[in-house]
Amino acid sequence: MRERSFEFYSIALWGIILCRYFLVAGLTYWFFYSPIGRAFRRPRCQSPSWRTIWHDIKLSAIAAVVFALAAAFVLSAYQEGATRLYVNPQDYGLWYLGVSYAAALVLQDTYFYFTHRLFHHPKLFAWLHQGHHRSRYPTPWTSFAFDPLEAVVQALFLVGIVFVLPLHIITVIAVMITMTLWAVLNHLGPDRLPTVFPHHWLGRWVIGPAHHSVHHLRYTLHYGLYFTFWDRLLGTQDPRYVQMLNHPVADRPDRH
Repeated sequence: MRERSFEFYSIALWGIILCRYFLVAGLTYWFFYSPIGRAFRRPRCQSPSWRTIWHDIKLSAIAAVVFALAAAFVLSAYQEGATRLYVNPQDYGLWYLGVSYAAALVLQDTYFYFTHRLFHHPKLFAWLHQGHHRSRYPTPWTSFAFDPLEAVVQALFLVGIVFVLPLHIITVIAVMITMTLWAVLNHLGPDRLPTVFPHHWLGRWVIGPAHHSVHHLRYTLHYGLYFTFWDRLLGTQDPRYVQMLNHPVADRPDRH
């Protein structure tokens, strides 16, 4: 890898992160919120506000700066040999690629659950998480709309893990792709897909748009990122969430 300056990495990565955001969120929004998506969504759909969408886009552009700086720091540290990133798959064996990928997702999900739940503390919410919840009925544009301080906290995990866990460069990229696609999927909104997924056996263990949409309606429920494990274990999952989505008007956000 050719060595570049921290400033070069920061600017280049900010552009790459923004392009990824507009490409993935934009295409997903176009598909599910256009006439093409009518075959997937339920008859009663909430119409997103363009003012709210524009707010999400601006917040995402700011969050992209934070993640670009974090990624630039990781690349600079890697050049100095300070991280546990590696490029030769044989260093730890091919089997480790899959194991480390799964471990990274589980660790990230755990970190996200507890920090996300902390963000909802009354004394922290306005500073760390209120901007994201401006979208009561989220869209794909909401997927990356982190408040600046929240973006810093989430970026700390991505920075810290490369100093602790040996990860192949491809594994890190795979985790980033998974995080992006999962975030967009979870912010499709409560009524853009049929409700078959929550009733499916897989829907009981992984988080989808129906599960996360409840969090935007009821702030004290559903804090996970990928899996429902922590919500189930710590009592923050409502087993009636499918029924709640069928009557969203009655479910007002909880006060802080």
